[in-house]
Amino acid sequence: MKRLWHKVAAVGIILVVLVLSLAALPSCKSGPQAPSEIVLGTTMGLTGAAAGFSQGGAFGLKAAVEDINKLGGVYVKEYDKRIPVKLVILDNESDPAKAGTLAEDLLTTQKSDFLVSPPQWPQMIAAIATAAERHKTPFVGFAGPFEPNQALRESAGPWNYTWESGFHIGAPFTPGDFRNVPGYTMMDVWWGFLDKYGGQTNKKVGAFASDDPDGRGWYGAFTPALQGKGYTVLGADKELGIAPLDTTDFTPMIKQWKDNNAELLVGNAPAPWFGTLWRQAQTQGYRPKVVIAEKAAMLYSDVTAWGGDLPWGIAALVEWVPTIKAPGIGDTTPVSLDERWKAATGLPTHQLVGSGYCQVQIIIDAIEKAGTLNKDAVNAALAQVDLMTIRGRAKYDQFQFSGFPIALGQWFKVDTAAKWDFKVISSSHDFYPATAEPMYPMPYK
Repeated sequence: MKRLWHKVAAVGIILVVLVLSLAALPSCKSGPQAPSEIVLGTTMGLTGAAAGFSQGGAFGLKAAVEDINKLGGVYVKEYDKRIPVKLVILDNESDPAKAGTLAEDLLTTQKSDFLVSPPQWPQMIAAIATAAERHKTPFVGFAGPFEPNQALRESAGPWNYTWESGFHIGAPFTPGDFRNVPGYTMMDVWWGFLDKYGGQTNKKVGAFASDDPDGRGWYGAFTPALQGKGYTVLGADKELGIAPLDTTDFTPMIKQWKDNNAELLVGNAPAPWFGTLWRQAQTQGYRPKVVIAEKAAMLYSDVTAWGGDLPWGIAALVEWVPTIKAPGIGDTTPVSLDERWKAATGLPTHQLVGSGYCQVQIIIDAIEKAGTLNKDAVNAALAQVDLMTIRGRAKYDQFQFSGFPIALGQWFKVDTAAKWDFKVISSSHDFYPATAEPMYPMPYK
């Protein structure tokens, strides 16, 4: 009997050990294995003609990734945990062809989960969008002006995975859209200035643009808008003022503007292109009363490269200023983000830092809404984004475009080491308050 009892006890012990061993094994019902990181890929012109844009935009992307990682990463419901974010940046040297090749590399070699972009020129956005569509990967990018980007989308589309943000040049927003008010299109920003001073000119306009998708998109939008307001755009029917990116002699167009006494000079072009044109205009004695140089005159590093007093009095749009009351990630505010930029670079405010930062906020929001890293689910969630970012309220319309508020600025000479300060001179927004009275007419020595 004792032997039988000993055998029963031994079997019992073995069973207990077996049960405990099985309990220690991983459950076959456990959730999917979470990745170690979420990879966001981007390619931009860190060198070349677009370097001024990318410098601030890249800083904004990096700052946003740093901020979300301080919180442990992005919360993904599917894994019930926060996952850190890795940002991969490749320099496309401001070349659209290289942008497309590198976007492919980001999705294949670099294994990017999603693509993002700070403010870039339309041809760069289009190159990245093409790769995103091929790989069915959501791409969130700050594209700038709606009209040239939409033209590229329509000619190459559909771009089902590409989500752009920026502003409209002149096209109105859909009735009922919260952005269908002053301060969201470039033309009504211009009118805030031109309605005040345009009547003091002869209303003759010299219009310029670089011969690329962005320049032509601008030229095709603002020239008829100006004509509709009673301005005469010299040679608009012959595209006077449009010139290739590699143009070095602008004498013929400058002569026509000067001979016809065009008192306003407005347009869109890269900073080096316009800097050459403006230097030659001064040499030839062409001195308009109003100069608006979109893209060319937005950034401190770009205008100071022109040398001398060439930036003085030139106006351009304002994308972002740290006075806006808008949230960052964690405890970051527009003011603290601007201070980080200044401390890191020693440079004045760069208005594209906020525009880069908000793209990371948008993709994070979509991932958390989707609760998964599945690309199609995240893409569907982007359509539902309605988020207050550090740049303003992000909400995509039927064109997968989110318009943001803008204002108008002008370059003032100041008695500091920086020498130049870009001040808001016209705004429809209380969060982008005007900080100076406009200079009119243009100051010349």
